[in-house]
Amino acid sequence: MLMAHPAVLNNLIEQYETLRLLHAEEGSPEVRRRMDDVAYTLCVSTGTRDIDTALVAARHQLPGARTEDDSLLTA
Repeated sequence: MLMAHPAVLNNLIEQYETLRLLHAEEGSPEVRRRMDDVAYTLCVSTGTRDIDTALVAARHQLPGARTEDDSLLTA
């Protein structure tokens, strides 16, 4: 599997977290679509099927990732 560059993953994580903090899921159709697009891209970039797993996997691929996150990937 191809792996996304850490800078790309970090940017996607930041975008998703920002949209979530702004409650984008309750916003306009355009904002909700942007959040869905970022979530989808994170899932594709990490080879996962849901956003929570994608976020864990993306963080795991970043430099300095903690090894205790490994158990979350196998669950």
